[in-house]
Amino acid sequence: MALRVADYKTDVHNDWCPGCGDFGIVNAIQMALAEMGVERDRTAIFSGVGCSGKTSHFINTYGIHTLHGRVMTFAQGAKVANPDLTVVAIGGDGDGLGIGAGHFVAAGRRDIDMTYIIFDNGVYGLTKGQASPTLKLGEQPKSLPKPNLNYSVNPIGLAITSGYTFVARGYSYDIRHLKDMIMQAVRHKGTSFLDVLQPCPTYNDINTRDWYAGLDMKDVAERHSRIYKLEDTGYDPAVHYADRGDLDEKISQALIRSLDWGDKIPIGVFYKNEHITSFETRMQEHIPNYTENPPAHQRISEEERPITDVSGLLGSLLV
Repeated sequence: MALRVADYKTDVHNDWCPGCGDFGIVNAIQMALAEMGVERDRTAIFSGVGCSGKTSHFINTYGIHTLHGRVMTFAQGAKVANPDLTVVAIGGDGDGLGIGAGHFVAAGRRDIDMTYIIFDNGVYGLTKGQASPTLKLGEQPKSLPKPNLNYSVNPIGLAITSGYTFVARGYSYDIRHLKDMIMQAVRHKGTSFLDVLQPCPTYNDINTRDWYAGLDMKDVAERHSRIYKLEDTGYDPAVHYADRGDLDEKISQALIRSLDWGDKIPIGVFYKNEHITSFETRMQEHIPNYTENPPAHQRISEEERPITDVSGLLGSLLV
């Protein structure tokens, strides 16, 4: 029987603030999983700490609520142990690009077949609106006593230069487009990163829903949505050839587009490279029976006595 969106919902009470972009993101994830027909007992949602951290409670698959900044380490470990799983990691911009920044970069080097979605609202919503790594220099939402003193992180640029092989951006109030971005990310063979812009109605009174819609623009006749879709401009994110010239060109164009902000903000796929050997393939070269007999499928004890030798696997992970 085909699964419906309702099958991916839980009965856990959701206490996010009214108007929060998190609702749209969760709906888009549920819609994407249902449309793809992803089996719930072969799917794991990992979440970090912050408002977005409760996401794993609201999606009816396996859910693992982890530590602040460490969601990628848990998610990668699960995928390496059980490559049959569909793994989606979820965290906020503070969780993933602040305390978790080192793990964010390291994940790009591995290119494990999984997806990482960041809920990006420019503030630490759970801890009363401090500036997150994505808040722009000099901006002062109502939660800050003084303007932000730090330059912002560029999530798209950081992901591309870290080695992620699928890099995209969505917007929480364009749920259908976001659903399509999530489906593309999950289907990509390699580490996918999706930065999702979302208003925080409680603490960020600058990047609001009306701001993204351009309703704050003084010239009424010139008002337009700040959000535009890359695919509507004829933009091609894919690396078509495994040569250095095409790779450099695609990276350069993606980095340039990632700098667009203000009156024009692009969403869509910035970069996609399917010519990179995945981590699982590289593991197979070291451990020939890895995909047929991964760690999660092995018996580890018999009558309370350990019977599995994982020294070979651990040795292959040494750097």
